Amino acid sequence: MNPELAFRVAKELQLSRKSVDAVLSLLEEDATIPFIARYRKEATGSLDEEVILSIKERYTRLEELETRKAAILSSLRERDLLTAELEAKINAAVTMTSLEDAYLPYRPKRKTRASDAAAKGLLPLAERILEQKGLIPEEIAGRFVSEEKGVSSADEALKGARDIIAERISENGEARSRIRLLFGRKGRIKSAVSRGKEEEGTNFRDYFNWEEPAAPAPSHRILAMFRGEKEKFLSLSILPPEEEALRILKKLFVTGGSADSRIVEESVIDGYRRLLAPSMETELRNALKKKADREAISVFARNVREMLLAPPLGPKNILAVDPGFRTGCKFVCLDRQGKLLHHGVIFPHPPKRDEDGSAAIIRAAVEKYQIEAAAIGNGTAGRETERFFKKIGLPSSVIITMVNESGASVYSASEIARREFPDHDITVRGAVSIGRRLLDPLAELVKIDPKSIGVGQYQHDVDQKELKNALETVVESCVHAVGVDLNTASPELLSFVSGITAGMASQIVNYRETNGPFPTRRELLKVPRLGPKTFEQSAGFLRVTGGPEPLDASAVHPERYTLVEKMASDLDCSVEELLKNAEKRKEIDTSRYVSGDVGLPTLADIMKELEKPGRDPRDTFEVFSFREGVEKIEDLASGMELDGVVTNTTSFGVFVDIGVHQDGLVHKKHLPSKTPAELHPGQKIRVSVLEVDLERKRIALSMKNKGKGKKS
Repeated sequence: MNPELAFRVAKELQLSRKSVDAVLSLLEEDATIPFIARYRKEATGSLDEEVILSIKERYTRLEELETRKAAILSSLRERDLLTAELEAKINAAVTMTSLEDAYLPYRPKRKTRASDAAAKGLLPLAERILEQKGLIPEEIAGRFVSEEKGVSSADEALKGARDIIAERISENGEARSRIRLLFGRKGRIKSAVSRGKEEEGTNFRDYFNWEEPAAPAPSHRILAMFRGEKEKFLSLSILPPEEEALRILKKLFVTGGSADSRIVEESVIDGYRRLLAPSMETELRNALKKKADREAISVFARNVREMLLAPPLGPKNILAVDPGFRTGCKFVCLDRQGKLLHHGVIFPHPPKRDEDGSAAIIRAAVEKYQIEAAAIGNGTAGRETERFFKKIGLPSSVIITMVNESGASVYSASEIARREFPDHDITVRGAVSIGRRLLDPLAELVKIDPKSIGVGQYQHDVDQKELKNALETVVESCVHAVGVDLNTASPELLSFVSGITAGMASQIVNYRETNGPFPTRRELLKVPRLGPKTFEQSAGFLRVTGGPEPLDASAVHPERYTLVEKMASDLDCSVEELLKNAEKRKEIDTSRYVSGDVGLPTLADIMKELEKPGRDPRDTFEVFSFREGVEKIEDLASGMELDGVVTNTTSFGVFVDIGVHQDGLVHKKHLPSKTPAELHPGQKIRVSVLEVDLERKRIALSMKNKGKGKKS
C-alpha cells in the first residue's frame, strides 16, 4: 500500500485515514469486499460494500496514474527531453487528462505536417512568427528557401510554419484546458439521417434531425444516437459554437495586428478546425459515452438486483411449463429441491387443440408428483396456457402463477445446462429453469449471464468490461445478502461466495456428492485445496441446517462461535437455548463482550442473528394474476385499468407486463413522482391504458392517480 495514495483516497472520499488504510490492507491480504463489509466492521468503521468498492476503485486509478507518470518520465529521460520544470509539471498532474496534456508536445508522433515542416528546418521561422514583433513574413521566409531541404519558395516556407504553429496551438496545455471547458459547457450534439437511409433506419427516426446540449443529454438518447451512428443510419457531430472557440484561442495566441500576427491568426483557425476541435470532440464523445454507460449500467445493475432478490416460493413440488402453440407446451415435474422427476408435452392450443387429453395428462402428473404449484412461462402462449390450467379442475391448493422466462433459452443451450441435464434437450432444460425460478430466483438466475435476464437497455452498447464487473458485483452482493445452503447449492451459486473460485466450487460439490451432506461448516476444511483463508472468507456466508452446530445455520462467523458460547455459558444455558429463548437474549449485556477485535458493531450483528438465525432478507412470495379476457394487444382499449408487473426500469420510464405479450411503457411524465428508480422489476402496480399503436405494437400507460403497489 502506498501511504501517499491512501491519504489522497481518504481526502477525496472524505473518509478517515484509519478506515481507508484498514480497507486497503485487508484487500492486500486478499480479503473480499463482502467479507470486509460484514465481518471487519471494527477495522473499517462499519463501511458498507459500496464505499469499500469506491476506495478500491479510486486507489487503483491513482496507482494507474502513478504508473503512467513513471513511464512518461522514463521516456522523456531516454530521449533527453526531461527538464526540471517539465518533471515538476508531470509530477503535479492529478488526473490522467492533465498528465497527457502535459506530455502531448513531447509524445513520439507519427509523421505529421508539422513534423515534416520541422524536418525541413522551418521551426525557427515558426518561432520568429509566433513572437509577433512586426516582421514581414515573406521577407524572413525567403531565408528558409532551400532546394536541398525541399523548400522551393517563401510561400512553401510560410505554409510549413503555419503547420508548426497550428500543431503547437493544438497541443498547448492552457488552450486545451479552455477549449475542453467550452466543449463541456456549450457543446451541442447534432444528429442527421445518413443519405439514403431514411427507410432502412426508421428505428432511429426520432434522431433524423435532432439537436440538444450534449452535457445534460440523458444516457438513453446518447446511446441511441451512438448506436445509430455505428450502424451508419445517423451522422453525428458534437461541437460548441466555432466563433467562441476561435475567440478564446485568438485571445491566447494573437497579440497584434501586423502581418506576422495575421499568419498566427490563420494558424489558430487551421489548428482549431483540423487538430484541436476533432481532438476535443473525441474527448467529449468518450466522456459522454462513459457517463451514459455509467448511468445505463447503474440502472441495469439495480434491475438485476431486484430480479435476483425476487421473493422465492420456497420448497414446493413444482410443475413448470414452457408454453408453445405449434410445438406444444413442454412441462416438467420437480421435487422441493428442484430435482427433475418427470417431463412431457401437451397440446392444448391450436393447431392440435387437444384440451381433454392435455388436461388428463396434467391432472395425473399433479396427483402423482403431489404438485403444489404450477409455474407457467410468460412467453408465447403463456396467457393462453395460464387460462387452460385454471379451467381444468386442479385442486384449489395448487398455486398457478406466471414466471418471467427471460434468459431461460440462453440457460437451456448453455454448457451449465448440458452438464446438469446431459440426457435431455433444450425444451426440457428451459422448463426446468422456469420451475426453479419460482422455487428460488437467485439460485437459478446466477446460472445465466445477467445481460440475458431481460432487464437492461443498450446492454450491448455499453463498455462490456465495466458492465461485467458491475453485474458480478451485484450478483455477489445478492448472494451474500441471502446466504447459500452449502448442501444444496449448485457450483454456479457457490462460485459467487466470497473467496470461492469456480474451480473450488466444483471441488466442494464433488466432495459433497462423494461424502454426503456437510454436517458442519468446519467440514469444508476437508475439501482438497480449500485452505484456512478460503474458509475464513466464505464460511460466514454458507449455511448448514439441521447439523450439530446450530450457529452453522446463521450468519455468525465461525471465528465468533467461542464468543456466543461464552454468552450462553454466562447465562447458564446452551447456544441452542439462547437461539430459542428471547428472554435469555434480553439478559445479554453486549458491552461486557467488547474486546480488542470485537466491538459493538459486530456484537449488534451477532445479536440480530441470534434473534433470527439465517433470516432471508427477501420479501414473501405473493401470487399474481393478470386480468381475465385481456391476453393480446388487440384486447386493450384506452382508459382500461389493469394490474401489471414491472419488467424493466429506465431513465425515461418503466416497462410493464400487462399480460398481452407486449410490454407497455409508463413514461416518467406519467409516473406519480416522475422517478422511475422508485419502481423495480417484479413489482406489482396498477396502470391505465393511454394509447395503443397496433402498427408499431406500442402501448402507452399511465400510473397517475394509481397506487405504486407494494414492494415484492
